[in-house]
Amino acid sequence: MQGTDEQQERHDRDQRARTVHPQCHAGERRDAEGAIHTPLYNHSTFAFDTTADLLDVVEGRKSGNLYTRYGLNPTIRSTEAKLADLEGGEQALAFSSGMAAEAATFLAHCRTGDHIVCIGEVYGGTFELLGDNLPQVGITTTFLRADELGRLPEVLTGRTRIVFFETPANPTLTVFDIAAISAQARAVGALTVVDNTFATPVNQNPLQHGADLVIHSATKYLGGHSDLTAGALIGPAEHLAPVMGWRKNLGQIIAPETAFLLARSLRSLPVRVRAQNDTAATVAAFLHTHPRVAHVHYPGLATGEQKRIVDAQMRGGGGMLSAVLDADAEQTAAVVDRLRLFAIAPSLGGVESLVTQPITTTHHGLAATERAKRGIADSMIRLSIGLEDADDLIADLDQALDAS
Repeated sequence: MQGTDEQQERHDRDQRARTVHPQCHAGERRDAEGAIHTPLYNHSTFAFDTTADLLDVVEGRKSGNLYTRYGLNPTIRSTEAKLADLEGGEQALAFSSGMAAEAATFLAHCRTGDHIVCIGEVYGGTFELLGDNLPQVGITTTFLRADELGRLPEVLTGRTRIVFFETPANPTLTVFDIAAISAQARAVGALTVVDNTFATPVNQNPLQHGADLVIHSATKYLGGHSDLTAGALIGPAEHLAPVMGWRKNLGQIIAPETAFLLARSLRSLPVRVRAQNDTAATVAAFLHTHPRVAHVHYPGLATGEQKRIVDAQMRGGGGMLSAVLDADAEQTAAVVDRLRLFAIAPSLGGVESLVTQPITTTHHGLAATERAKRGIADSMIRLSIGLEDADDLIADLDQALDAS
């Protein structure tokens, strides 16, 4: 009898272990060979025992695998389950890039004559998509600078379908009140779509604050090793359903090999990001007191209303910061060129620290007058903090700033 009780206790414990999914285990599938993690299924198509079995999947009566371009691949589906779990969303879709996720989302939820509002600074490719590409199919966008947020109620119309913004924004690190903006968008029937790339799900979950959809450039922190290009969209199934068709027919699906690498990275995401939070906070504090630095943009240094928003919706400051030097553009470039640990490169979120001058990369195509309005100075540098020791990064910045 005692043995039976012990067996039952062990069985119950095993069942609990199978039904509780810490983030690193979400979406995992134990295959017939006993693989610890979902294997790479590098297949374009999948076979069925009967026509009835095939139709059950095709017609949605059962979940399963069918054709990789549709996303019906076990490696991709497992990775999407992890993405949904990280953001606390009902469902996730993985894409070939962050821009693919944005394009499919905008096209799925807007028609000719519809309207989008874009708030604050966003990635350069997003500016092009909203400002140049979508108008060609009759979808227009109103761009509001961060200091124009008060105009949001007056620019929202009955044809506004999406309010889109990054928080923190690139490269100014401006934070926006997700709950307040979402409430205004909801009042006119518009969806709030938040790019959470800079914050990551470790530091912020926009869905918990009223956002309808969350987008990531998974190339950045979610990938975390500068070795993949991917995107993600997370939210309720009803909002993702129309996006699936655009992803399928535009051929935007993530490759199984990339999904496999992304799943690998997601398992270590919390550890990486928390370390980057700590190091970035230390580096930001150093730059804040340096005589050659005029201003540091970092959520952990926010004051006033910005601090209130950070405290309300973020759990950490993130690994991104920007600094405005007491210098001109040429002198700033010289500082960048003297750095040795920081690699001069676009992108962000990897284990290595990167530096870029926004006027040469993310906002190179923006007119100088417009950059000035948006607070993007010629002397601004953007830092993506990796996993190096904080003292080593500070020493590198110190020598680059102090060199004559």
